[in-house]
Amino acid sequence: MRNREHHPRTGIGLFFIILGLALLIATNDLLHLGGIGNYFTWQTAMVFIGVLLFANLNFTGGVLLISGGVWFYLQDQYIVIPSLIKTIYWPAVIMLLGLSFIISSLVRRKKNIN
Repeated sequence: MRNREHHPRTGIGLFFIILGLALLIATNDLLHLGGIGNYFTWQTAMVFIGVLLFANLNFTGGVLLISGGVWFYLQDQYIVIPSLIKTIYWPAVIMLLGLSFIISSLVRRKKNIN
């Protein structure tokens, strides 16, 4: 049986769709962050790459980059992160990582069957 992988154009297409969505959100200030410069930071680049990985079925890398980018973004936006977020954030990320491993194995198993 042959392994089916995403065609390179699929990844490029996803990249442009997600980039367009990010530009739409930034130019219309839908998250109320201020100017466009507040949207495009290294933290949002981490989240952006994580979303691309997630869309390309690389769940573990996507979860790690998205959660790290969100964590660092929260640290920049708030001088003190609320205690509830500090308490549940990383345990939730670890649970999401476990879920991503399970989903990845199911996706691989389905690819191997086809």
